[in-house]
Amino acid sequence: MSGDTIAAVLFVAAAYLLGAIPFGLLVGLAKGVDVRTRGSGNIGATNVGRTLGRKYGLLVFALDFLKSFVPVLAAGRCLLKPGSAWDPAVTGYQGYLLWMLVAAAAVLGHMFPVYLGFRGGKGVATSLGAMLAVYPHFTLPGLLAFALWAVVTKLSGIVAVGSVTAAVAFPIIFTVAARLCRDQWGTGEQLWPLYVFAVVIAVLVVYRHRDNLRLLFGKAKPRDRISGGPAA
Repeated sequence: MSGDTIAAVLFVAAAYLLGAIPFGLLVGLAKGVDVRTRGSGNIGATNVGRTLGRKYGLLVFALDFLKSFVPVLAAGRCLLKPGSAWDPAVTGYQGYLLWMLVAAAAVLGHMFPVYLGFRGGKGVATSLGAMLAVYPHFTLPGLLAFALWAVVTKLSGIVAVGSVTAAVAFPIIFTVAARLCRDQWGTGEQLWPLYVFAVVIAVLVVYRHRDNLRLLFGKAKPRDRISGGPAA
């Protein structure tokens, strides 16, 4: 196994392990509260904010954002730099595929953390961090999706509605951006790993909000109604 391949494997593993750090749970325990037993029982920023207060929710959002943003940005700078073994200009889609594996590892680490028996958060902040780190391809689409999340959440008063709306919109926004920038970014044959990542992350975020959606549509089981409201 070459040194470049070993470096790639290490980046993917490190992204997962960093993404799996349950900052929401750790912040809650530091305040003497196990957030898994409060509100919706989720370890994400929304439930932390509901349980401990807005400033702690924002702190967890920032930490969950950074734990994906940092490794994904580092992977792009270190592994995919011009002239490297994974330079997309040389490898085509393979360099992008590696980058998306690092991004996916960080997000999946948050959603399915090994430290907590693979029971994690819904992945909104961590997905946003990963997307904004994929510069320039996902940066503007990610910011637009985040703006949509903010508007829909404000209008509906329900975080889950904003999260699901932004998740579904993101691959659509990216597709439009990729079409407009195809001369600079490359063809669909080169960028297909980014399209796959955008769709898979959207599906995962929606799936992780399935209990919230059941509540919103009045199809939740009694146990679900007791465990928390429609927010993430």
